[in-house]
Amino acid sequence: MAVRLARGRIHYAWVVAGVTFVVLLVAAGIRSVPTVLIVPLEHEFGWTRATLSLAISVNLLLYGLGGPFAAAIMERFGIRRLMVGGLLTLVVSLALTTQMRSVWQLILLWGVLSGLGAGAIASWMSATIANRWFAERRGLMVGLLSASVGIGQLIFLPLLASIVATLGWRAAAALLSVLALLLVPLVIAVIRNFPRDVGLSPYGGKGEAEPAPPRPPGNPLASAFRTLGEGLRNGNFRILAASLFVCGATTSGLIGTHLIPASMDHGFSEVTAASFLAVVGAVALVGAATSGWLSDRCDNRLLLCWYYSLRGLSLLFLPYAYGRGVFGLGLFVTFYGLDWLTTFPPTVRLTADLLGRDRVSTNFAWIFASHQLGSAMAAFGAGALRTWLGNYQIAFMGAGLLCLVAAGLVIRLGRSPAVPAKPAGAPAPAGALAS
Repeated sequence: MAVRLARGRIHYAWVVAGVTFVVLLVAAGIRSVPTVLIVPLEHEFGWTRATLSLAISVNLLLYGLGGPFAAAIMERFGIRRLMVGGLLTLVVSLALTTQMRSVWQLILLWGVLSGLGAGAIASWMSATIANRWFAERRGLMVGLLSASVGIGQLIFLPLLASIVATLGWRAAAALLSVLALLLVPLVIAVIRNFPRDVGLSPYGGKGEAEPAPPRPPGNPLASAFRTLGEGLRNGNFRILAASLFVCGATTSGLIGTHLIPASMDHGFSEVTAASFLAVVGAVALVGAATSGWLSDRCDNRLLLCWYYSLRGLSLLFLPYAYGRGVFGLGLFVTFYGLDWLTTFPPTVRLTADLLGRDRVSTNFAWIFASHQLGSAMAAFGAGALRTWLGNYQIAFMGAGLLCLVAAGLVIRLGRSPAVPAKPAGAPAPAGALAS
C-alpha cells in the first residue's frame, strides 16, 4: 500500500502527515476525557477534586516524561512500532477504565498507563515528521500537526460530554478504546520512518532519495539521558524548557483540565462548558496554522514573547469573564483559544536551529517533558486550591502572571551559542532567530 501511494501525484510526505494528524487527533480526544469525567466521578464515587486532579497530574507528568525515552526508542526501532505500541497501550487503558472502582485503579489506569501510552504519540512527534519528511514548509507542518489537539477537542469534547450525560462515562471510554484500536492497521499500512523507505526525498528536497542517518548505537535510555545532560549545559535549552513549562501550566494543566468544572461552578451545564472548551480547540486551529506560517518568516523570539504576553492578559481577564456570563466566557475562549497552540511552531523551530536538527526529536521531547511537568503541577495545584479555597481565582491570576514572566524570558534566546548540526546529519540551520 505504501509503495503504491508513493507513486501517486501527491507526495507521500503528505500521506504520512495526514495519518499522523489523525493519530494525534484521536490521542487528543483521549487526553480530553479526564476533564469531562471530573464531575461524574465525583458524584459516583465521592472522590474529591484534589484526588481526581492527582490522577490527571500523574497522567500529564508521565505523558511528558515518557516522550524523551519514546523518542530515543523511536530512533532505534522506528516511528511505526512506537505509534502502534502507544495506541495499544491506550486501548488497554481505556478498556480497563470501564471496570475501575477504586482510587488506585484510577491512578494506575488514567495516571500511569494512559500517560505512558499518550507519551509515545505526543506532540513532540510533529517535530519528527516535519524534519524528516519536509525540506520546505516545516514550520507550517508543525503548526498543522499541533492543530490536531485543537480539532480533537472540537470534535470529542461536546461528543463525550453528550455521551456522559446520556449513556454514562463508561460508554465514552469504550468508544475511544474502539477508535484507538481501529487506527492500528492504518498506522501499520501507511507510516514509514524516512522518505527513502518509499524511494523518495523529503517534500521540497532533492530529486534523489537521501540516505537515512544510522541508527544510534547503545541503550536508547542512556542516549535520552545523554541528550538531556548536554541540553542542561546549554542556556538556550534551559530557556526553551522553562518557557514551555509555563505553556503547559497555563494550557492543558489549568484550562484543559479545569475550565469545565470551573464553568460548572459558575452555573454552566457540563455540555455547555465542554462546548466552550471545544471552541478553544476550534480557534486554536487558526492560531496554530498562522503561527506555523509566521515561524517560517519571522523572528521566533518575538513571536513567543507576543504569544505569552497575550495569553497572560487573557488569563488575568478570566475571573472577570465569569461575571459577565456567556458573553464574557465566549470572549475569553475566543481570545485565549487563538493563542492555545501558537507556541509550538516557533519553539520547534528554535529547538532545531539552536540545538541542532540531528537531535531535534529527543531535544524537543525533553523540552516537551518540561511542558508536561508544568501541566501536571498546574492540574494538581489548581484542583487543590479549588478544594481548599472553594474557587479557582488564585490559580487563574497566578497563571496569567507566569505567562508575563515567560514573555520576558524568551527574549534572551540566542545569547548562548547555537549547537551546529553534525556534518553527516541534516543540513545546517539557516538561522536561529529568523528564516
